Amino acid sequence: MIELVIDQRRRDLGGFEVGRVLPFHSHRMVGPFIFFDHMGPAQFTAGFPRTVDVRPHPHIGLSTVSYLFEGAMTHRDSVGSTEVIRPGEVNWMTAGKGITHSERFEDLRTHGGTMNGIQAWVALPTEDEETDPAFSHHGPDDLPTYEGGGMWARLIAGKAFGAEAKVKVHSPMFYVHWALDAGATAQLPAEYPERAAYVAQGIVEIDGRQINEGQMAVFAPSQPVPIKATTNAIVMLLGGEPIGERFIEWNFVSSSKDRLAQAKADWRAGRMKLPDADDQEFIPLPPDPPGPAPAMS
Repeated sequence: MIELVIDQRRRDLGGFEVGRVLPFHSHRMVGPFIFFDHMGPAQFTAGFPRTVDVRPHPHIGLSTVSYLFEGAMTHRDSVGSTEVIRPGEVNWMTAGKGITHSERFEDLRTHGGTMNGIQAWVALPTEDEETDPAFSHHGPDDLPTYEGGGMWARLIAGKAFGAEAKVKVHSPMFYVHWALDAGATAQLPAEYPERAAYVAQGIVEIDGRQINEGQMAVFAPSQPVPIKATTNAIVMLLGGEPIGERFIEWNFVSSSKDRLAQAKADWRAGRMKLPDADDQEFIPLPPDPPGPAPAMS
């Protein structure tokens, strides 16, 4: 039932730690999900420096999905969007042929508090990799919920459990937030060929195996998966139909290595527009490592 368990790898992003789960060296993607970071949890005191913010940077070939358990984050992008995301909401940004954006912690800088959430990337299918960039924000009314048997659930994106979120997706997928009471059991159906569960808080038991906070269990296809909460737990379910091989370099995703090279050249040369509301600084392209460039990182 469990094919693989992936431990998050903690990384400091300049005063703010994340737990990176995907991509993993032996398992790059789960359905279209190609990147999965647990932001925090981190406690901030009011007045912390702006260096913690994520300055403007570019993307191609993917959609970014931001979802918070605690805290707030201000998104600004090159298609003119400015949006504060708060717990229970979704920011869905489709990069397509190219977008730039920043993520600022302005509310936390003013008031202090906890940042805790998930940043995921969903790779676009080949026919949509060069689509026009776009941004959408979705409140709780766009995201179906269910409660019963010691479980509360919210469908963040895609289709699952007979429901569909009002978030535009480009390929068959699902993304779900479960909150489970200790002792409760819920079942992930065998609806999609690629599925995983990430434990954001607490401990669960799957197929007789303990899965701890910060671990992602990747499942074999074709069987429903019962998940029992050993403690109160938050579990993120994700997956969908595979979309084929993708390459990653820095913030760029593509089915073509040549397209990655072009995106890097465009950013280096200043050919990608910065957000109108946040165009005074940006993150420069990191230097290429010595020797042949890696296909994925």
